[in-house]
Amino acid sequence: MDKIPIPLQERKTRKFNAFDCYASEHTSGYFLLPFRFHEITSEREVLVNEIGDFLVVQKGTAERIVKREISLDNDPELYGDLIANFFISPTPVPGLLDVISTRYRTKKSFLDSFTSLHIFVISLRCEHTCHYCQVSRVTAEKHKYDMSESHIDIGINLMMQSPSPFVTMEFQGGEALLAFENIKYAIERTKKEALIYGKTVTYVICTNLAPLTDEILEYCKENKVFISTSLDGPEFIHNQNRHKPGANSYRLAVDGISKCRSILGEENVSALLTTTKLSLQYPCEIVEEYVKLGFRNIFLRPISPYGFATRGESKNKYDTLVFLDFYKKALHRIIEYNIAGYFIREDYTTIILKKMLTPFPVGYVDLQSPAGLINNVIVFNYDGSIYASDEARMLAEMNDFTFHLGSLDINSYNEVFYGSKSDVLAEVFANEALAGCSDCAFQSYCGADPVHNYTTQHDLYGYRPSSTFCQRNMEIIRYIIELMDSDKRIERIFRNWITGKS
Repeated sequence: MDKIPIPLQERKTRKFNAFDCYASEHTSGYFLLPFRFHEITSEREVLVNEIGDFLVVQKGTAERIVKREISLDNDPELYGDLIANFFISPTPVPGLLDVISTRYRTKKSFLDSFTSLHIFVISLRCEHTCHYCQVSRVTAEKHKYDMSESHIDIGINLMMQSPSPFVTMEFQGGEALLAFENIKYAIERTKKEALIYGKTVTYVICTNLAPLTDEILEYCKENKVFISTSLDGPEFIHNQNRHKPGANSYRLAVDGISKCRSILGEENVSALLTTTKLSLQYPCEIVEEYVKLGFRNIFLRPISPYGFATRGESKNKYDTLVFLDFYKKALHRIIEYNIAGYFIREDYTTIILKKMLTPFPVGYVDLQSPAGLINNVIVFNYDGSIYASDEARMLAEMNDFTFHLGSLDINSYNEVFYGSKSDVLAEVFANEALAGCSDCAFQSYCGADPVHNYTTQHDLYGYRPSSTFCQRNMEIIRYIIELMDSDKRIERIFRNWITGKS
């Protein structure tokens, strides 16, 4: 019979018990493999193993497993599931340990190629006055805030030193299209360098589409450039969120999306939603706007607590629980459309589902461990400054240079990516080694975000019990599992989201 540790309230000391107190005589047929568990509903709980496999079971099952009350005789189906999914083993070392290790390496294989996303802040100029803008934009005529050709050249040289054979060059602003000649220069230079270094480069322009011209679109078509824009929902929401003096921002965005689709193809145009206080009141209407415009995906993302967006608290600050309510209502409407036969997926949910239901890594920066900053993304600012992530750049706009890694004019590749600042950040990269994350059932589906920790809690390490990052992701993951467990139609819909097939 297993020895049970003395309950905490009965101990006379805070020291750990002796080793033999935890030793198992193992008379009941199996050994425990590492797993964690979390309550899903009042009656159900989820078990998650070290490689992200999960089982939804009756509440109390984790306790029964630990007490070795489950056997092939009294519960053969559950016993078989636990063996097959690496929660328990009939031998001290599982017979398929090599399979487990291979699957774990696969989950972390995004580290093999290191940094793939390179963001070039090509200009700070912008003709919109969005109240949630996270950077200190400048008016459209101030060309001194454009990235210089020399900084573009050095940034490209650093990008070519990435171990990854596949890199993404993303142009941001301000409004990137206001410096389109610089974008053309950067793409033409990159095409030449890519041939020398054997790189495959994906080009993305983030734009509000207002400065869009036929010439720009033809160039994007010729060079297979992806367009990423913003759409915050119906006209009255979009225009209030994304104000353009003297013009209808919504109409410019919608007309621009239509032109991009006709020339570049629907698959090469995407839109992002930013959820403001106003947006929270209209979850279904926002989803319906995306459906009306023919989108097959929508990204329900909260407003970021970075940069100048924090100054407009009356419009931009809200409680995480309020966002979660918005998310659930919008997700429910999206699921209704899928049940009715219209395929549309929610992107954040799909990212989590890929981590839960496939053996492959996901390249989404915010949900990676080790963290995506530096490991997956780097930012070259218009002035030559280098930052660990786009959020880090936003902090610098508020004169906080905690995540400033160096300068294009001064620092080498090794100094930027393997320097002292990177070493400091590496200590808080992995959620496997963070208190509160290390024993969380959803660890393998979540990530580490030291920039968010620092911004919201003034500490790189962070404190999980009061973290809005944890609060949001834990509830979203729990809710996704609850939905799949409660309705097999929803599980089928979610699996279709992963494959992209209606």
